[in-house]
Amino acid sequence: MDSIRIRGGKPLNGKIEISGAKNAALPLMVACLLTDETVTLSNLPHVADISTLINLLCQHGVQAHLNGQSNGNGNCNGRAISLTATSITSTEAPYDIVRKMRAGALVLGPLLAREGKAKVSLPGGCAIGTRPMNLHLDGLEAMGAKIDIDGGYMVAEAPNGLKGAEIRFETVSVGATEDLLMAACLAEGTTVLENAAKEPEITDLVRLLTAMGAKIEGEGTDRLVIEGQPTLQGADYKVMPDRIETGTYAIAAAIAGGRIELTNTDASLISSVLEILTAAGVSVEETEDGLIVSRDPASPIKGVDVMTQPYPGYPTDMQAQIMALMTVSKGASMITETIFENRFMHVPELTRLGANINVHGHSALVRGADQLVGAQVMATDLRASVSLVLAGLAASGETVINRVYHLDRGYERLEEKLAACGADILRIQGE
Repeated sequence: MDSIRIRGGKPLNGKIEISGAKNAALPLMVACLLTDETVTLSNLPHVADISTLINLLCQHGVQAHLNGQSNGNGNCNGRAISLTATSITSTEAPYDIVRKMRAGALVLGPLLAREGKAKVSLPGGCAIGTRPMNLHLDGLEAMGAKIDIDGGYMVAEAPNGLKGAEIRFETVSVGATEDLLMAACLAEGTTVLENAAKEPEITDLVRLLTAMGAKIEGEGTDRLVIEGQPTLQGADYKVMPDRIETGTYAIAAAIAGGRIELTNTDASLISSVLEILTAAGVSVEETEDGLIVSRDPASPIKGVDVMTQPYPGYPTDMQAQIMALMTVSKGASMITETIFENRFMHVPELTRLGANINVHGHSALVRGADQLVGAQVMATDLRASVSLVLAGLAASGETVINRVYHLDRGYERLEEKLAACGADILRIQGE
């Protein structure tokens, strides 16, 4: 397995182009199952989860063609994928593929809506807590589907097609909102989704589906009204910027000091993160194409309390990163996780670097250390992995992060982007 070696203590200065959003691209790709015409997505990130989903879609009968054009700076912002599901050759999503990422389960609703049946493995992904499928299944059953759990698979049938229904989610769920939103586009009649997730990735999906001919009201709100259509058409669409990558590199500038300009993104996507950074004493300046984040290495980080919440609150996918920053603050910070119950697995690894963190249930009290010190650490999940990278940038000496395949699921060329800004970071190829 590959590892990443970092020799910390170097300020970061330069420019980083933000990739397309993995968490937006995955449901956009799944939407190709709703039409027999071609869906072309540009600004596609080159990360492992995208490759995994391509494999899954292809085994359903989707024809995929990937193209990319370099902009001359080592990036491929012209990368595009064309997906054509002329016919569905298999309605089974096997365990060997779906276990690798949770987004694989999103094929359930679209397959059921188009083919009247689906057999989808219960999903995998990062071990950050229970993410049950009950909201997906309850919603589809309200739309007329019959669903059984058999041998680790969700076996669903709707021989007479899905019917519109009024569905209220008992808790906010991005995945369930995406799944039922896509299914409703081909259902007969009108579907109303109440207490729907409002994340920008949901808005991105609504906009693609609308371009495909779907009739959807309530974009950006927690109430989506979908008027089902007999068929949808193909479309060309650009994937939104990755707000989690944007926030991660903003914190990189904060924890290491220096000045980083982030391009091909939008500061409004991470307003809750920027509020915390500003309160912590970090300078943030919006630009036409993104933002500039800077901090004088001699200027201390202030401790700030953080609580994760559904959008537009502070994102759970940025919790590990802000904790890394708070480990070098002057003062104390209370970080509370309200979304996933097992998302503090990075804490033991951060303490190996000298962080002072005490976990109490769903909250972690972080007292800033005078200096983090490099050590061998192990990545446990995607966002925990990058928190260790951030801590390594601030630590004295050498930090080696093992099991970085987690990073490759969600960050495109992370070590190259940081090295271009002056970080002493190197990927060590495993045997």
